[in-house]
Amino acid sequence: MKPIRVLQLLWALCMVAGLHLRASDFSDRFEQIKTHTTKAELFTFLYAVPKGGDLHHHSGGSWQMDTLYAVAIDPARNGGNRFYTRLRAGNCDGETNGWRQFQTIAGFTWKALSECERQEFTALDELTPMQRDAFVSSLRLDKPGEGRNEFFEEIWPRFGAMGRSIEVFLEMTVETMKRYGAERVRYLEPQTIPVGMVHADGSAVDPEELHRRLKARLDQADARATGVAVRWQVVVLRFTPVAEKKIEEAYAFVDGHRDLWVGINMAGREDNDKGHPRRFIETYRRMRHRYSGIGLAIHAGEVDEPNSHMRDTLLLGATRLGHGNNVLTDDDLVLHLRSGIAFVEINLVSNLLLEYVTDYSQHHFAEMLRLGIPCGLSTDDSGMWDSGMTDEYMTAVTEFNLTWDELITCGRNSLKWSFAEPALKQRLLETYDRDVAAFEKEWSTGEVAEKLKTVRPVARGFAARRWGIRF
Repeated sequence: MKPIRVLQLLWALCMVAGLHLRASDFSDRFEQIKTHTTKAELFTFLYAVPKGGDLHHHSGGSWQMDTLYAVAIDPARNGGNRFYTRLRAGNCDGETNGWRQFQTIAGFTWKALSECERQEFTALDELTPMQRDAFVSSLRLDKPGEGRNEFFEEIWPRFGAMGRSIEVFLEMTVETMKRYGAERVRYLEPQTIPVGMVHADGSAVDPEELHRRLKARLDQADARATGVAVRWQVVVLRFTPVAEKKIEEAYAFVDGHRDLWVGINMAGREDNDKGHPRRFIETYRRMRHRYSGIGLAIHAGEVDEPNSHMRDTLLLGATRLGHGNNVLTDDDLVLHLRSGIAFVEINLVSNLLLEYVTDYSQHHFAEMLRLGIPCGLSTDDSGMWDSGMTDEYMTAVTEFNLTWDELITCGRNSLKWSFAEPALKQRLLETYDRDVAAFEKEWSTGEVAEKLKTVRPVARGFAARRWGIRF
């Protein structure tokens, strides 16, 4: 064959391949959907989009509070416990507990109170519909003016005993898997503390029992049917005086239970200087001397001021940074992160509700993503925001004009940077790519309006308040 004929043939093949790639490219279709749908329709479409994992996910804070209430009053699901919440402020002699309104206690605690103090509390199963709604609302940031102080100082204490009940913990873990599975999220990496849980009678739950029962609960049919894989991180409160000891205990626990536990995290308000990252450098060096292959993901940059916390957190050995709100205040750090040494867990809804940004024009996400810094979307405490992963996708698309490739890259990154064991990670990535390809094929032709009728989205309170979306 003459050289000129070879060149012509190669050119023709390239043209055919190029036309094929253009024909199968979903980007144009996505831009049409973004442009020609209502907010409710776009939310519905994004609800159906295959998603990756939620890597920045606090167990407890991610429980939907109306579901939690239903579990907490059901003896068949709460281990026979009975929970009480404080509705009235009394004037009891010797009362020193500093109870908050709607603070929740377990039955064994209520029985130990004085008669006067008992009158301040009402059993959850005896609340009127109005009281129930107020109680559930007290566990969410759903009113104007509520912000980080309400979240850190009030909501978590109100959550109280429900979060320490092992029976409630197990049931709400599976309920959360069901909710995320419906949104086509395939992997969760919740953070929790494996000590401090109790039985209905107040007796302590040994961490070994927690691990055994958690593993058994995740193996039950309803949990498996969600299609969601779960691996756990042990979280340490960074500002406590015993944080170093808790880090050592966390490493020992994860090392002994690697079939389910995969990483360590540190959390807590960064504006509390007692938990600054450099405090823990020697501790983490000792842990790396002793242990290998345990993931480290630490909250860093969840502030609204420039500081060195993100850079210092990298010195601790973390490969995932939670939030990273102030990364753009440190030019050298930006250059380091562009090299791909760490992944930033982006929590758009959280950052707005906790007032780390007052509007999304201040947010760093788009700049980081388009500079090539590895990052992805996560929810943080979706139950307390009354939101879900689709709200993060919706925010990303509407506030930052994400392209289809960028959206899918965020999902893939969340699996690539997970701490899941290699075999599970490979399976998650393969099924994600397969499901995305099938989704593109399904939605690339036909009337979008007709396809949207086949989706059954769930929009929570955040979507109603933010975009007026109600189904």
